[in-house]
Amino acid sequence: MQEAAIAIRDLSFAWAADKPVLQHCSLEVPRGEFWMLLGTNGSGKSTLLKILAGLLTPQSGKVDMDQPVGFVFQNPDHQLVMPTVGTDVAFGLVAENLPLAVVRDRVDEALAAVNLQHLQRRPIYALSGGQKQRIAIAGAIARHCEVLLLDEPTALLDPDSQLDLVEQVRKLVKSRGITALWVTHRLAELDYCDGAFLLEKGHVVDQGDPERLKRRMMRTQSTV
Repeated sequence: MQEAAIAIRDLSFAWAADKPVLQHCSLEVPRGEFWMLLGTNGSGKSTLLKILAGLLTPQSGKVDMDQPVGFVFQNPDHQLVMPTVGTDVAFGLVAENLPLAVVRDRVDEALAAVNLQHLQRRPIYALSGGQKQRIAIAGAIARHCEVLLLDEPTALLDPDSQLDLVEQVRKLVKSRGITALWVTHRLAELDYCDGAFLLEKGHVVDQGDPERLKRRMMRTQSTV
C-alpha cells in the first residue's frame, strides 16, 4: 500500500449544531497521485478542502498531510494580489527570506512548469481565466509545495480551457512527484485522475476507480 500524502480520520464540521457539513469523514490520497473529490452541491467538498488548507477548523477528527500545501481557489482573482505575473509568483516566497537570485530561479522554474514563462512581465488583469489559474498553481510550485489542493478550478473556464488545465495538473503531478486533490462535479475531468472519492452528506460513500465512479454518477444523474 502506497504511503498517504493526505490522511483524514473521522473529520466532523458544522456551521451550527443542527447544520452538520462533514460527519466522520475519512479518506487517504496516496503520495504522488492525482485524486478528485466528487459530490453534489452541499455534499461538503469545498468545506473539506478548506479544512485541509487550514482555512477552517474542524470540530473533531485528525488531519495528517505532507507540507507545504498549496491551495487554488475556484476564482483566481481571490488569490492573485500583485500587479504582474512574476511579482505574484514571487509574493508567496516573501516569508522564506530567500536571496533574490533564489527567488528569481524559483519564479522562472514555476512559470516554466506551467508553460507561462514568456508572460512573466504581463499584468495580471491582461490574462485569461485559464492563465490566471495556472499562475495560482505556479505560486504553489515556487513554494515547493508537496500537496496541491484545487477547489473547482475550472468552474469559471470555457470547456477547452477546463480540459487544458486538468491535463496540465496531471502532468505536474507525474513529472514533479507532488500530490493533488481536485474538487469537481465535471465527469469529463475524471479521465485524468488516478482515483476519486464520492462525498454524500458529509462523508465518503465510495472511492477508487474513476471510471467506475463516473458510471455511478451518470446513472444517478439519469434517474434525477
